[in-house]
Amino acid sequence: MVVGEMPSSVDLLIIGGGPGGYVAAIAAAQLGREVVLVDTQGEAGLGGVCVNVGCIPSKALIGLAHATHDVSGWSQRGLKVSAAPTVDMKDFQIWKSEVVGGLNSGVRQLLKTAGVEVLQGFFRFTRKDQGVLEFGDAPPTHIQFKNCIIATGSRPTTIPALPRDGKRILDSSDVLALDVLPKSIAVVGGGYIGVELGTALAQLGSKVTLVEAADRLLPALPSTLVAPVVKRLGELGVDVRVKTMVTSDDGKALKVTNDGVESTIEVDYVVVAIGRTPNTDDIGLEVLGVKPNARGILEVGPDLLVTPKIAAIGDITPGPALAHKASAEAHVAAEVLSGHAARFDPTAIPAVIFSDPEIAITGFTVEEAKAAGYEAQAAMFPMAASGRAYTLGEKAGFAQLVHTPDGVVLGAQIVGPHASEYIAEITLAIEMGANLQDLADTIHPHPSMSEVLPEAARVGLGFPIHVPPKRQRNT
Repeated sequence: MVVGEMPSSVDLLIIGGGPGGYVAAIAAAQLGREVVLVDTQGEAGLGGVCVNVGCIPSKALIGLAHATHDVSGWSQRGLKVSAAPTVDMKDFQIWKSEVVGGLNSGVRQLLKTAGVEVLQGFFRFTRKDQGVLEFGDAPPTHIQFKNCIIATGSRPTTIPALPRDGKRILDSSDVLALDVLPKSIAVVGGGYIGVELGTALAQLGSKVTLVEAADRLLPALPSTLVAPVVKRLGELGVDVRVKTMVTSDDGKALKVTNDGVESTIEVDYVVVAIGRTPNTDDIGLEVLGVKPNARGILEVGPDLLVTPKIAAIGDITPGPALAHKASAEAHVAAEVLSGHAARFDPTAIPAVIFSDPEIAITGFTVEEAKAAGYEAQAAMFPMAASGRAYTLGEKAGFAQLVHTPDGVVLGAQIVGPHASEYIAEITLAIEMGANLQDLADTIHPHPSMSEVLPEAARVGLGFPIHVPPKRQRNT
């Protein structure tokens, strides 16, 4: 790549090296495109927020938390230990860095093998087919492209009343890098990030206060799905404060209001986890004639194009800000810009909250299905009737299938142990147009958590085995 005023010509330029950008780069290279990928952190940023400071580090922390907490539960089932487990966060950070480093280097090698060139810097459009890459004091690199995929991702949303200092006031990435376990911490935001962090820190032994402005935690999800998680948070000693607004922090205490009543929460740390903001500002979109909506999102159709030659994917497009959604869009964008008739279908995008118990959803809820014009019904099977859930000592929750009267599967909601590991089965069922009978007739291993799916299907068919039927089968 030539540095200087003369623009270098690129076949396909990809902006961002996260799970959208790097997957798009490899997919496009497999289609015969010559690809250049630019990222603000260069090779060190490959994998994006997900690998480096988000999904992977958070699940490492959650894994440590669950293992630590499980000791107390299993002590009542035969496990005897001489002392309570202790957590060394410095050792955890060393291990976490090895995990992150291994995945990051894996992405580097995959891109190298695919022949993708990786450049470091901040890219800004200057024309509809050109832009400038800037990095530190180095001369700017002017890049002209035939096609481009914007995959710039997102960043933690901030609160003016709680400016991040990285010491006391943290964002979700900061808290995952702590080498000491907070004695006390307030988590501001009761969405999936806040609930995951609050649960993990409480399981590790921190005194956690969870603050949410809405009237309940996880307000975007059905309340029945959230109830087992809220109950478990109470058992963990988490102080949940809903309908509560943060007004300020004085360095020792967080000041909040609830129904006009002011109070303070004394904590050592405050983590702001109120969502994520798309990285669509200051990248020159106005040059393209493209304007984000009020939330910073770029509106796209099934072809993901924002101009005839430029696509957008990931957190900057409509829908949930999830790594696997970005990767799915990446394949479509690479195909579309390479002349293929690919389209992105957002009907069934699985989403998981790694709470305790886990929550997993895909497709429609009953309410969403009815709003979309379906005559929808729900079939629910309780975890308390699952043999595998019994052996895990985790009987809270249920699996629910949403379906049409003739049995076509429209969605699923699961709250229970390891829900993340079998929600994909229903996503596949939706993609294939499967029905309840298909699920019921599919043999599942026993004992396993996946058995709750055919069990729920049989509930919907009216002839369950492990819960009482609502009607008798005709002879």
